[in-house]
This record gives sequence, C-alpha cells and structure tokens, in this order.
Amino acid sequence: MDALERQAALDGPAAVIRRAVRALPLGGGRDALRGLWLGHPLHPVLVQLPIGAWSSAALLDLFPGERRAADRLVAVGLASAGPAALAGWVDWAEQRPRQARVGLVHAAANITAVALYGGSLLARVGGRRSLGRVLGFAGLSTATVGGVLGGHLVYRQAAGVNHAEAVPVLVEPAWHRIGTLDDFPVGKLVRRTADEVPLVVVRMQDGGLSALADRCSHMDGPLHDGRVVEDCLECPWHGSRFRLSDGANVQGPATAPQPPFTCRISPDGAVDVRLAQV
Repeated sequence: MDALERQAALDGPAAVIRRAVRALPLGGGRDALRGLWLGHPLHPVLVQLPIGAWSSAALLDLFPGERRAADRLVAVGLASAGPAALAGWVDWAEQRPRQARVGLVHAAANITAVALYGGSLLARVGGRRSLGRVLGFAGLSTATVGGVLGGHLVYRQAAGVNHAEAVPVLVEPAWHRIGTLDDFPVGKLVRRTADEVPLVVVRMQDGGLSALADRCSHMDGPLHDGRVVEDCLECPWHGSRFRLSDGANVQGPATAPQPPFTCRISPDGAVDVRLAQV
C-alpha cells in the first residue's frame, strides 16, 4: 500500500479523470452524492447494496435449486454499482495526490469486478452456469480487493473522515483570551489559538465576532486563508462553505460541520472565546 501511494505515474491519468468528474453537470446533485445531507460520505452507504447482493449470490451459487435467486442478485448488484461508483468518483475528485493514487486503483478493481459480474450474468442467461459461477466468484474476489483499498483510503489515509472531530476534546470548556478588539479588523480573517487549537476569527460589519476551528473538516484546509461569502466562510482548498454563526456546512465537499466558538468582548476591549455548545 505504501508503494502504491508513491506511484507518481498515476498522477497524469488522475488529472485527466479529475477534470472529467468535476465537469459533470451534476448541479446540486454533487453535494447530495457527497453526503452533505447525511453528515458523512454517501459512497460507503451505497456500496453496501452491490457488495451485499454479490456476496449473497456467491452463497446461493453453492446450493442447488437457487439459480434464479442468485442470478437476480447478480443483476441487482450490477444495477446498484453505478450510483455507488458515481458517488465515489465525486469524492475522489477532491482527494490529495497520494489518496488519489490509491483511489484510482480502488476504482480499477471495482470496474474489473463489474465487468466480471457483467460477464457472469451474460453467461448465466446464456445457459453457461458453470462459467457464470466462476466469473461471479472472480468478481467477488476482485471487489474484495477493491474494498481493502477503500479501507486503506479511509483508515490509513483519512479520506472522507471529519478532520475537525478532535477539536471538542482538545479545547478545555472555558473562556480563552485571544486578544483585544483592535486585533480584529472588520471583515479580515484572523488566526488565533485556544489550547493550541487554531481558530479563525472574523469581525462582522455590525461589530460582532464569529470564530470557527481553523482547519477544515474536509481535508484540513486553512480557513484563515479563505474568504467570507454571504455570512459563510469558504475554504480556500476545495470551496466548502461553513456558516459563521454556527459552523454548519452549507456547501461541500465537506460533510461535517466546523466547530464554532462563542465570542465575548469585555468592557476593556479584551476578546475571549469558548467552544460553543451545539
């Protein structure tokens, strides 16, 4: 797996495919496929249907008298593989190079599995059941390799995980002094820390302050290098937008909210922040 991450030769094909995926006219469906409405990536949810159908078909292939059920499950797996793959490609298009390399091979394994199951279904329909079973078992084995690569992406390379999840654990539930009001010009993004956790603070036109955890929940992007757009903070790396008032993510690819902080201004102009209870 480590050697695969270092295969820079995959970067050229990855760049071509990434441009194609980003150019797809998905509109608001892109964030739906990312899982913005769900709170975490949708792709792992969608893959359950083809994998479950194909695994069940493999078991039924071992028993006589279950041919029709096995054939139907192979077909169900093929029909459900398309939406799962589309959601996966949308996620993959925003990944870092080392992640994208593994993801490209992950996709190749899954495409091979789909091709094998397509051949399996054709063989079954054509009456060549032995060939259909062999191709089905080969397809399941290949899909399992794809699953191992997907697990490496998530658990080793942290693709799709919430990179801001640790903030509530690292910041003590108390007020933290971060400067004075003069340190925060109106409309400017200012980076500060609380318990060594970086924050981004912005002073609004009405004089109030908003603060969010600085590292984007999607891929750790530095939000202090972003911009304010319609009362939201936009990540400079992939364009995720978080509402300044409460950290809610209103635009992907981030699927998790950004931890917000409550701000207070003392009569002497000192500014304190505390992790908000949301």
